[in-house]
Amino acid sequence: MGRERGLRACAAAALLAGTCCAAAQGAPDSDGQSTKNPHPGGLWECGVLAGDWGGERDEWEKNLGLKLGASYLGEALGNATGGERRGVVYEDQLELSLTLDLEKVMGWGDATFHVDAYQIHGRGLSANKLGNNLLTASGIEADRSTRLFNLWLEQQLWGGAVAVRIGQFSADDEFIVSDYASIFINASFGWPAVTAIDLPSGGPAFPLSTPGIRIKVQPPGPISVTAAVFNGDPAGLGRGDPQSRDSSGTAFRFNDNVFAIAEAAYTIKAEKGMPGLPSTYKIGGWYHSGRFDDQRFDSAGLSLASPASSGIPVQHRGNYGIYAIADQMLWPTSEDKEQGLGMFLRLSGSPSDRNEVDLYADGGLDYKGPLPGRKDDVLGLGIAYARVSDAARGLDRDSNIFNGTSHPVRDYEMALEVTYSAEVTPWWMVQPDLQFIFHPDGHLADPTDPTGRRAVRDALVIGLRSKIAF
Repeated sequence: MGRERGLRACAAAALLAGTCCAAAQGAPDSDGQSTKNPHPGGLWECGVLAGDWGGERDEWEKNLGLKLGASYLGEALGNATGGERRGVVYEDQLELSLTLDLEKVMGWGDATFHVDAYQIHGRGLSANKLGNNLLTASGIEADRSTRLFNLWLEQQLWGGAVAVRIGQFSADDEFIVSDYASIFINASFGWPAVTAIDLPSGGPAFPLSTPGIRIKVQPPGPISVTAAVFNGDPAGLGRGDPQSRDSSGTAFRFNDNVFAIAEAAYTIKAEKGMPGLPSTYKIGGWYHSGRFDDQRFDSAGLSLASPASSGIPVQHRGNYGIYAIADQMLWPTSEDKEQGLGMFLRLSGSPSDRNEVDLYADGGLDYKGPLPGRKDDVLGLGIAYARVSDAARGLDRDSNIFNGTSHPVRDYEMALEVTYSAEVTPWWMVQPDLQFIFHPDGHLADPTDPTGRRAVRDALVIGLRSKIAF
């Protein structure tokens, strides 16, 4: 019922859009001069479906420092073959946001307040059909809920050379991010599997954020450094799904150890008339101060699969990882170098003994403006690889030896994705998508096979995503 009400609201908004967008003309300023409107044009030209509300929306942003945002993202994904079972799911996400320029609101210079929340519906394909845990098929797959996500205050200092953010937010908004990888639907092209699997509750990333503080130093020039410290577990200890332990996003936990992450970036913008090609190169690392179970041995040094084992894993103090990212324009097709062929590559590693995934890599190509007259469309080809750690594989082999079985031994999961993002209007994006999932869940035994000898089969995923900005 909730999704039906949301769809009816979208339809009603569409009927009103012609009137709203037609009213989105440049409003005169205090001197009677026309000003640039961020929501200009008619239904097919304005940047948001709801338009400018007769000029009010632009006035709020310009004079009151109040910016409202809303978007609806829905997708149908189907498992054509492989996985645990075939089938189709529909999932969607409604996002609402409010951003305040505090200088305009209350005279607090160079300060910004931001809050946003999600309403999530549907059933995820990975959890309900594919049976893969490492490279989730969709970046919006999550438990059905209405959830507060971001709630933060940011202060810029020294002309923007330093920015300090404090409040509740996520790490995947700024860290371990590739701009070229953001086009893909598979979740691991966003927050990679190595952190999503190895960190408590998946770390501070969608759909779970947590209190923290972030400092970004960006002096004039190509080099910037960003560092943050978060509460170590967005959902806290407990049984079951971490999302259920903080179903509303309002736990505001502060006492779950510490997760720290830092990243240095070298960026060449290479705009029109400048030499070179746009590129960004990053190197970073993270550390978690908590205790982590060994993936293979108990506190006495015995395999956890051994009948003589206590079943209590040896504890490791702390966890960490390092990573590197490259975004590089290869072949620009426009003078401003915004269209053309670009590539990305990400590599990340973590210790084998305390982590299920010890190596992650992804890479791919983006072509922006692949067709004449379609300058904002993007064609993408990406591949992601998550390797199951030596320790976790060793435990699988031990289990077969001690139990006299021949169950599959986990090794890796890999996803190949081909996608095309088409801008129907500035406010509406449609994206057909194709994914091949190899070794779902790392080549784990298929729970539907009574013998336990067959691994979950490779899967073919066909999907369509649609996003509307209001």
